[in-house]
Amino acid sequence: MTNQTFEQLKKTYESGRTRPLAWRRAQLNALRRLVTENRDAFVTSAMADLGKPAAETVFMELNLVAGEAQFVRNRLSLWTARHPKAMHWMLQPAAGWTIAEPKGVVLIISPWNYPVLLALEPMADALAAGNAVCLKPSELSPNTSKLLAELVPQYLDSEAVRVVEGGPKETGELLKCPFNHIFYTGGGHVGKIVMRAAAEHLTPVTLELGGKSPCFVDRTADINVAARRIAWGKFTNAGQTCVAPDYVLATPDVAEALAERIAVAITEFYGEDPKASPDFGRIINDRHFERLCKLLPVGTVPPEEPSSPLVQVASAVGAAMDMVGRRFNAVTTGRGGAGEMAGSANNAAKPTDGSNMAAADDGATASAAVEPSEIHKVPGVFDLAGRIVCGGKVDRAARYIAPTVLYGTSPDAPVMKEEIFGPILPILVVEDAESAIRFINKRSRPLAAYVFSRDHEVRLTFERQTSSGALGYSLPLGHLLSSRLPFGGVGASGIGTYHGKAGFLTFSHVKTVVTKPQFPDTLRLVYPPFNEAKAKLFDIIAKFS
Repeated sequence: MTNQTFEQLKKTYESGRTRPLAWRRAQLNALRRLVTENRDAFVTSAMADLGKPAAETVFMELNLVAGEAQFVRNRLSLWTARHPKAMHWMLQPAAGWTIAEPKGVVLIISPWNYPVLLALEPMADALAAGNAVCLKPSELSPNTSKLLAELVPQYLDSEAVRVVEGGPKETGELLKCPFNHIFYTGGGHVGKIVMRAAAEHLTPVTLELGGKSPCFVDRTADINVAARRIAWGKFTNAGQTCVAPDYVLATPDVAEALAERIAVAITEFYGEDPKASPDFGRIINDRHFERLCKLLPVGTVPPEEPSSPLVQVASAVGAAMDMVGRRFNAVTTGRGGAGEMAGSANNAAKPTDGSNMAAADDGATASAAVEPSEIHKVPGVFDLAGRIVCGGKVDRAARYIAPTVLYGTSPDAPVMKEEIFGPILPILVVEDAESAIRFINKRSRPLAAYVFSRDHEVRLTFERQTSSGALGYSLPLGHLLSSRLPFGGVGASGIGTYHGKAGFLTFSHVKTVVTKPQFPDTLRLVYPPFNEAKAKLFDIIAKFS
């Protein structure tokens, strides 16, 4: 079935159907209608899959897809036109230009966390470039996947745009097909599988992955504004956003006040009981829920109902031993009181295989060994995960985890070993901006980094000395919302970019074209045989080149 789908798309593309600008504009107009005319259906499906609030679905998904489709549609004439380029003087008379042509049949594999946005936004870019498109939505958001499969053929050219539903089996079959480009959004583990499969056909790939996006805050920041923006960026979609602030590095003079102020912001956003708020989402499935529970301090989450009194006793003893172990480790790595830094070179966390550890979506980054001079040990905090400032409440049946702020987290804590991808925000106390930069640079390059500081030198230092997919000053998620800014990662957080013109170019081959009149044939000067006169001419040309 998947091979038949590919062959049909290939046949359509080779017929030239997708190349005319009129066809591209018609598809982009139809894509806008698809999301605007079915708003309620998408809101319902996102609520069923993720417990996502209606306002988040509209603002963070549907509106962005509609905006992207309109943005690229309005600029097609400019982007697809010939762009003249100067030719070398020794080739004159001659002319050159570049022109963007479609790559062919492209595969888009989308994730579950923003199941509409991350499926249809890259599709808008691919259609603008004139490609035939195969979309594989995530099986982990089944309601949205089904809705896309129903609506896409109703609005778009069914011979040039296809939706393939299914799980890993169907994805694997699609990856065997010789697509002309593969666009994947998800975790690094599957990203490597995609890249290996693409290598079989030398297919170019765009990988939009993830990582632990850091957020630095110092005393020059407006703490109230920083707290609200960090809380919004982190807890939107219940923290299941690839560019959400993953952890905070705050200087000692603001760290605790910031933690408390973020807790206040959470109450302002979601009320005293976020579980009852219509504006706070849920965790996608039981597997991710249980993974997140293990990142909280020991004893925070009650175990599932034991099957017997003996198991209950064993569970209690195990939890107690785990707590003692964590406290012992915290004391031994941070001995010396509040004035000294936590950790030691010998006790620092190391990746299990010398590279990255497992991540939230099978592909986030791991923390590296930590030098003792970087992170402060907070007095009175014995669990490596830190002290719970707010949140920590869970409901397994509802897959609910309250927005949680942890203060005084150790770099050795489980919550710092993987991309969190959930509503848990650890705050680490760092000496200064330089220490924060060292801490960040010892880890895989993140998809985003955020800085809340009004110190120009601090901001400039982060810009010049750290590497990330994007850098935001006092603004989390901002680059995600703009069609004018390229979006993508670097290193372990991704390959390639999209949005607006960057997306159009991702799905295009920019072809160079040159022309030279046959008369006069000035190239006769460089034809063999090469005599002394031509050698002198070459010397003259070299001097002026």
